[in-house]
Amino acid sequence: MSTARPVVEIHNLRKTYGPVVAVDDVSFSIDAGEVFGIVGLNGAGKTTTVECLIGLRKPDGGDIRVLGLDPRSRSRELRARIGVQLQQAALPADLKVREALELFASFYSRRVDREELLATWGLAEKQHARFATLSGGQKQRLFVALALVNDPEIVFLDELTTGLDPQARRGTWEMISALRDRGVTVVLVTHSMEEAQTLCGRVAIFDRGRLVALDTPQRLIAGLDAETRVGFTAAGVVPAVLAGLPGVARVEQRGDEVTVHGRGALLARVASALAGEGIVPADLRVEQASLEDVFLALTGRAMRD
Repeated sequence: MSTARPVVEIHNLRKTYGPVVAVDDVSFSIDAGEVFGIVGLNGAGKTTTVECLIGLRKPDGGDIRVLGLDPRSRSRELRARIGVQLQQAALPADLKVREALELFASFYSRRVDREELLATWGLAEKQHARFATLSGGQKQRLFVALALVNDPEIVFLDELTTGLDPQARRGTWEMISALRDRGVTVVLVTHSMEEAQTLCGRVAIFDRGRLVALDTPQRLIAGLDAETRVGFTAAGVVPAVLAGLPGVARVEQRGDEVTVHGRGALLARVASALAGEGIVPADLRVEQASLEDVFLALTGRAMRD
């Protein structure tokens, strides 16, 4: 059990829009210094929950404390201590990178060095570039820099990597890891199960406004008790040789492509059996359950961007 102090506490949060229940009786806490993931489909209640946390939405029920403050009554004080990058973030097309940093810094009495921000987030060479000329990855780095201009204790990042190419996405992941290493608490709202599994110490899974699971990615996956899959490419494999191994549930073969499904020390058993048959495939690989499998098991619906 974590001994870190909670910096976010939510008890029985409820938010409705007319007849639609956006967030339904949600409770959880976030510890100082962790990367906490909130995942779910569009409309699951993720962004509404974050907007209640940062004081943009007024809950219809429940209790919230962020850094010990109630966002409903002390939003001005709270915003001085947090950083926010919202899903629909945008800037004027002609605004230059450095101008944006200076503008946002003017909103706060506590500010970090802008030169350091530019250098840290790889924007020094683009400081005089207009927003419209930046690449997707550069824009996202700028949004993170703007969220950090007041040296926040918590930073909220909502769908930070949506629409980015794989290289820019990986670069953004490195930025989030760097924030964690500096001791900043990160609340990461994301569609990407791979992103949540890679970056987050704990993950909250939302579905239809409710919190349906909360734990580390590793414990969520272990609790699924899913099959392991061992795959390889090799000619001359007799499926019956593998089907009789302890823990093997079934063997699928399509031409030279073989997949073995089962539980336990499957990889070692399959490798040993193949070696006994004089077969040493170069691409022997194991595929274990992922956070995506957990999400499907809990909600019955595939994650979509």
